[in-house]
Amino acid sequence: MSIIQLLYNSLIYILPAYIANASACIFGGGTPLDVGKKFIDGKRIIGNGVTYRGTFFGLLCGNIVAVLEGIIINLNIVGNTAFYFNTFEWAYVGFLLSLGALFGDMFGSFIKRRIGLAQGKPAPILDQLGFIVFAILFAYPVVPISPDMIIVLLIITPIIHLSANVIAYKLGLKDVWW
Repeated sequence: MSIIQLLYNSLIYILPAYIANASACIFGGGTPLDVGKKFIDGKRIIGNGVTYRGTFFGLLCGNIVAVLEGIIINLNIVGNTAFYFNTFEWAYVGFLLSLGALFGDMFGSFIKRRIGLAQGKPAPILDQLGFIVFAILFAYPVVPISPDMIIVLLIITPIIHLSANVIAYKLGLKDVWW
């Protein structure tokens, strides 16, 4: 498989997770998932940044993208991919990727609260890779991907994440560029 095909397959696979993660940020707000509760260390469990609304819209948007991928690929509108699922299977895989990405973000917030980082403060590597690692972990039992794809995703995700944050900052969707 060429590097271009590997990159293409990797992006097609992970797109629902990317969309879920971004959508949770864009459409978030409202009641936090931890509803203000504190962990045994006296610090917030997750914080205000992870909300019911963000989680709902993250799952919804990630699943919509997965279903659209399934339709587009099954209609052979785009080139060949390494994945041959029907639309319902795409929806299931998209749900797992989206749920994993959102869980990874929650886990990152949990860790940031434990180490005393305030909401919105950067935690390099954790911010860029936590969501992708959990997305892969959640979907891997159903759709195992090659080590090459995992490596590609671990390399390109920080670049895409940072680029998306800069764009969101320039568009006024985020208060900080990281």
